[in-house]
Amino acid sequence: MKTTKKPPHINVDFFEDLTGDISESSREGVDEIGKRIRKLREQKGLSIEALSNLTGFDVEFLSNIETNKAQPQLGTVIKLSKALDSAFSRLISGTGDNIYSITRKDEQKTVSRSTAQKGKKQVYVYKSLAPEVKGRHMEALIVQLEENPDKEVSVHDGEEFIYVLDGTIVLNIGEETFDLEPGDSAYYLSTTPHLVASKKGKATILAVLYEG
Repeated sequence: MKTTKKPPHINVDFFEDLTGDISESSREGVDEIGKRIRKLREQKGLSIEALSNLTGFDVEFLSNIETNKAQPQLGTVIKLSKALDSAFSRLISGTGDNIYSITRKDEQKTVSRSTAQKGKKQVYVYKSLAPEVKGRHMEALIVQLEENPDKEVSVHDGEEFIYVLDGTIVLNIGEETFDLEPGDSAYYLSTTPHLVASKKGKATILAVLYEG
């Protein structure tokens, strides 16, 4: 029986600059996260071993993050921000100076790539949509997901809202699993073990994280 692919719930062409393959040549956001983590750790007078004890991440993994050999996933950054007494948004996209932010489609500022802790596989790419706002407690991101065969779950403080723009994603929440397609959304407490990944190939979501 011939099946026809359902059209996207929204016109994803509007998001082409966001949901297409994000340029491999844009490295600034990737490198900055590791530098910010190391700078904050050193400012607090913490050794990398002490940070390991505070977060539960092994020393080698933390060292790889700081030297940009591995890029942390969002849940990892949130745990590190708590241990370093820093706002999650400061590690992701720096400290803003404005009371509001208008972000045009062609003006995205930050591009970061995240790899699985087990090995080097890239599992998603994300862009911050409002890095200029000072003292913000939410982070709005466009996230390009890939398959995550390691199935590493994330648990951290805060809340998350996701909206599927393109492709199909698999969302594991606790003991339940959901397939979400364009137009579907989910809201959950980040303290519940969760995993968000593309079901096949790549998928793109809008994600809003509240660090709590």
